Amino acid sequence: MNSVKERLEALGLTLPKAAAPVANYVPFVRSGNLVIVSGQICFGPDGKLSEAHKGKLGAEVSNEAGIEAAKLCALNVLAQIEAAVGDLDRGVVQCVRLGGFINAVPSFAALAPIMNGASDLMVAVLGDKGRHARSTVGVAELPLDAAVEVEAMFEVA
Repeated sequence: MNSVKERLEALGLTLPKAAAPVANYVPFVRSGNLVIVSGQICFGPDGKLSEAHKGKLGAEVSNEAGIEAAKLCALNVLAQIEAAVGDLDRGVVQCVRLGGFINAVPSFAALAPIMNGASDLMVAVLGDKGRHARSTVGVAELPLDAAVEVEAMFEVA
């Protein structure tokens, strides 16, 4: 069985540094064996929001860029859970839930495929421990005009 780090490397990815909150909240809360990760926007490896990941799906953001934005959100979620538990291989029991928020025009109906970018990455990196319940909603706006935001809940050891 490959480690999380090996799976990330095989995908050509590395976990970014856990992002600091952009307002008055904490990046995660641990309660018993659960860690709830605050919504993570699609910051890239440089800690910045790419122009390609700003704006609305169905308008200035393409579906491909939206899927990539969701993947970046998932990477940022994983960085936060690593900060919470120290070791993703030993610390994560299960990704319980992902919540996705897609900055979209009112007529944009392809929310689920965009959020699949985050869901698919979670399973690719964590294997069966990455399978989760999920909700995905379209929203009128997100912080910093991000295209996607993802929050999460994990069972941890």
